[in-house]
Amino acid sequence: MTDRSLDPSRRAVLIGGAAFAGALATPKALFAQGKDTLRFALSSFPANLRPFQHTGTSAAAVKMMVHRGLIGYDAAGKLRGEIAESYRADGDRAYVFELRENARFQNGDPVTGEDVKFTIEQIAGAKSTAYLKAAYDIVESVDVKGRSVKIALKAPSATFPFHLASFNAPIISAKSTDTEAIGCGPYRITGTERGTRIDLAAFEGFYRPGFPKTPKLACIAYADENLRVAALQAGDVDLIEYVPWQSMESIAGNKALTLDATDGPFMGLVFNVKQGPFANAKVRQAVAYAVNRADIVKAAFFGRGTPMEGLPVIPNSPFYDAARETHWKQDIAKAKQLLAEAGMPNGFQATLLSSAQYGMHKDTAEIVQQSLAAVGIQVTLHLPDYATRLQMGNRGQYEFAVVGYALDYEDPDAMSGFLAGTTPSYQRSFGFENKAIADLLAKGRGELDPAARKQIYDAMLRLALEEAPMVGLAWRSQGYAFKREVQGFRSLPGSLSFYSPMTLAETAIG
Repeated sequence: MTDRSLDPSRRAVLIGGAAFAGALATPKALFAQGKDTLRFALSSFPANLRPFQHTGTSAAAVKMMVHRGLIGYDAAGKLRGEIAESYRADGDRAYVFELRENARFQNGDPVTGEDVKFTIEQIAGAKSTAYLKAAYDIVESVDVKGRSVKIALKAPSATFPFHLASFNAPIISAKSTDTEAIGCGPYRITGTERGTRIDLAAFEGFYRPGFPKTPKLACIAYADENLRVAALQAGDVDLIEYVPWQSMESIAGNKALTLDATDGPFMGLVFNVKQGPFANAKVRQAVAYAVNRADIVKAAFFGRGTPMEGLPVIPNSPFYDAARETHWKQDIAKAKQLLAEAGMPNGFQATLLSSAQYGMHKDTAEIVQQSLAAVGIQVTLHLPDYATRLQMGNRGQYEFAVVGYALDYEDPDAMSGFLAGTTPSYQRSFGFENKAIADLLAKGRGELDPAARKQIYDAMLRLALEEAPMVGLAWRSQGYAFKREVQGFRSLPGSLSFYSPMTLAETAIG
């Protein structure tokens, strides 16, 4: 990710090792159950902990301990109040939030509406480079009346609350400085060992009485996935993120451990639609019908995943349609028919861009190559390092390419990144523009009635399946693993799996 710091006019950036001013020691009496320290193995050491910058999921895990937003997610993946005890729509262009009376920052100050206004201005400011700057451009004004905060929008938006719940949009104190972003989360940072670990202690002023359940957290970086698993198996840590797929079976079979995994991130194909054979939608559809997705799940993810035969809508979503999600079920005869209709009955030669740096990208590309040979498409693989692959994708220097995704939130609007937009990005098909799809996405985003939104998104998804600017290949399992004694931790569903560290406040070691 690029560096996305705060508005230079009022910067408030959290550096990795800063402890928070005014943090208080937590009496052990509050934590009669469980052990004193939970040891959490991260997949990397956070590059930084700047509150509005996206620097990966390990950084996000720590940020979710130190910070909280106006709203967040519960263990079922549903939106709930955090700093805001409640919230409601006010007409079709505003939301009103009632702040908790007992919400405190870790310097002891109460969380006020002015702090909320300050935070939103940092993200939405004209000079801001925050990760969610574009999403917050819709904010027209923030009005504060006591504990009530009204956020007025320039246009209706049913999805704006998802952006408020993002771990890249925590509420910070207006007293924050360049070196210290003062948060109000359940834990405060007490020390760091650069590149190795971050130590945290429970914040006794946290607004949820009785939480967090564990007095201390030790976040320890294990970049090597095999060492991360070995540390759990040896009892050196209590919980790990990013369980490698090849280790899931052994962990699931270990009576001393629990595997909590969910299908969330996914793999897909994008195309250069400006030139070459994939400018023809029928050719893209032929590819979609030809791929053996079960083989991708088996080869790339050791069977830990699910074939994706449509677009990424999870089964518990109100927008899920079982028939639509099997639209691209493998059908070699149909793939050949589509190629014939496109004037290419004997197939053609093409180069598939992927990367050998990550096994899941390379293995996915190899299965696509094998599958397409059955319909006459002879594929040559181009497997540079991942940085080069991204650069080539952004520049459109490919014919078609393997991509890995995770939606920012569980709503079809989150597909806008690869179904709409005009800025070149490796995440979307190069040169693809479809006004009807873009208009439907915008209409769904601006519609507040759930039934009407479903009809709009049904039409959008049907059109996206016909145009095939992104061909889904496989959901991949995203897993956490922990000792049996660890109680209360939950993996959130779908792409919200990356928000699972929110439940660390409810986690104890029995």
